Amino acid sequence: MKILNQLQIGDFDLHLHTTASDGIYSPTEVVQKAYDAGLSTIAITDHDTLAGLPEAQKATDHYNMHLIPGVELSTKWRKQAVDILGYNIQHVDQLHEQLAVFRDYRYKRAETIIRLLNQMNIAISIEDVRQISGEASIARPHIAQAVVSKGYFATTQEVFDRLLADGKPASIEKKVLSVTEGIQMIRQAGGIAVLAHPVYIGHLNKVNELLQLGFDGIEVWHRNHQASDTKHFIRFAQKYQLILTGGSDFHHDQHQIGSFM
Repeated sequence: MKILNQLQIGDFDLHLHTTASDGIYSPTEVVQKAYDAGLSTIAITDHDTLAGLPEAQKATDHYNMHLIPGVELSTKWRKQAVDILGYNIQHVDQLHEQLAVFRDYRYKRAETIIRLLNQMNIAISIEDVRQISGEASIARPHIAQAVVSKGYFATTQEVFDRLLADGKPASIEKKVLSVTEGIQMIRQAGGIAVLAHPVYIGHLNKVNELLQLGFDGIEVWHRNHQASDTKHFIRFAQKYQLILTGGSDFHHDQHQIGSFM
């Protein structure tokens, strides 16, 4: 049992999001924040895309930091969402192209959600959402921000609670990989597959079952893990001889880079 790449606790953050997916800061800005936090190694792990890696690599080179090429894949297991972190990706272009079909689907899904919102007299367009998402794959948080910007609701959380969350009037099921497909895709790209924030899975028995599907590692440290959670997940790592990882799951200023223990 060891930490990914034999890193030292306090020197890394292996779960960071940028504007390439649903973060609010560019890859360069995220790297600068990590540098300011005193970190030496980071992983950019945007959702279902590696588009932010070239910019992040330039920034880490500038600050003499180490960048681990990463991604966070959206998968499903028994109708439950399961995120898989991929690290040490060797074939970045190959994996990026494989994920293109899911990015295209997200765009079409967004168009459908917007049509549903229009039918509810919420007048937003795909162009409104693109202004917010930029080059990132469109996701529900971008749509929620567009709705708020038009003055229909005060907060994005309210938009989710009323309209966009699973089972709500404008919710459309997301097309995702199975867990085993996600693990295989990461390995084919030369990477290792890590179960992300296992506390979100629920009961420990479920985590135990998932880890038997062939994961290489488990995210034992996360900003939403309590000390007791971390102890449980370290025991699983010992049981299955898994690599340990940790990260802040940084998206915005309510999260602190490097703070996840």
